[in-house]
Amino acid sequence: MSILNSVLRRQPDLTSSAFLVIAFLTGIAGALQLPTLSLFLSTEVKVNPLMVGLYYTGSAVIGIVVSQMLATRSDKQGDRKRLILHCCILGALGCVLYAWNRNYFILLIVGVILSSFGSTANPQLFALAREHADRTGREAAMFSSVMRAQISLSWVIGPPVAFALALGFGFPVMYLSAAVVFLLCGALVTFLLPSMPKSALKTDTTLASPRQNRHDTLLLFFACTAMWTCNGVYLISMPLYVVNALGLSEKLAGIMMGTAAGLEIPVMLIAGYVAKRVGKRFLMRIAVGAGLLFYVGLVLFSAEWALLALQLLNAVFIGILAGIGMLYFQDLMPGQAGTATTLFTNTTRVGWIISGSLAGIVAQFWGYHAVFFISLLMSVGAGYCMWKIKDV
Repeated sequence: MSILNSVLRRQPDLTSSAFLVIAFLTGIAGALQLPTLSLFLSTEVKVNPLMVGLYYTGSAVIGIVVSQMLATRSDKQGDRKRLILHCCILGALGCVLYAWNRNYFILLIVGVILSSFGSTANPQLFALAREHADRTGREAAMFSSVMRAQISLSWVIGPPVAFALALGFGFPVMYLSAAVVFLLCGALVTFLLPSMPKSALKTDTTLASPRQNRHDTLLLFFACTAMWTCNGVYLISMPLYVVNALGLSEKLAGIMMGTAAGLEIPVMLIAGYVAKRVGKRFLMRIAVGAGLLFYVGLVLFSAEWALLALQLLNAVFIGILAGIGMLYFQDLMPGQAGTATTLFTNTTRVGWIISGSLAGIVAQFWGYHAVFFISLLMSVGAGYCMWKIKDV
């Protein structure tokens, strides 16, 4: 009977399917905006690379403040489901602003604040999914990896569609499409996701704090930040590098992003499946090694076929980081799924702060090859942190 119950707990159900669909749609909403953002700022808003980098930095700073504030509150009180809904609505409003406004400073302040709420829907969704997996007895690592695979699937579709919409119909159509996706997410959240009152989590035992694993949490934060910095530098610089430095088609940038995202799907699923057997630290070390080889390749090769082939290494680098890195934080911070997940997400935003400054300044004065060389050095730093951290 216990075996039968275990099997039944792992059968597909409407709620789990809803998590997967919403994860895919939130990924689509982001994938319709981020890949073309540097081109949008340079061609529509008409700012130089330095201002583009400043925009990414400011966006990341505001995003950290907003997401950490919401994460702390969500772990203590309120309904995480309602918070996700509100984030989707604000994200849609941000997309409408981007569709029609071309004032740099309004976008940097109002647009970024609205977009920060929209992007916070994703970590809160994963936090709610972790709580749902724990409640229903599902394997958290595998369930999370399948959800992350939905994000990667959205990035297979999103970047090519984003470039097609932006180049074929204009940026207003692209941003309004993203707004519609956010509103669809909000509807699905309202009707299909579970509510989990925080009163069910209150006990006489104090929730575990990062203080008990402070050193390792700090090392993991630095490693993930360095890895996301490398990825941020790549995403900011690559479209401009492909078009302006190499003279290749704008569509190639979207194809490269879509190829990497498609390859990330099997990487995430395999990583989730073997995580218990080989350990999260071993998998993260593999990710760092793949990142080192990827950025070496970017420095050495510029042919179209080489850039596409290198996406396999990029997929291993990001696929493992995106899935296993989040679970690593959750394991180090038991009982604080929202804070742990958002802390991991904020390594992305801190990475954007650093990468925005690096990409803008270095590309402005020394060119794109220098940017990719700095990413290579950051990968070495991430490898040092992962060598020192303990396994969980």
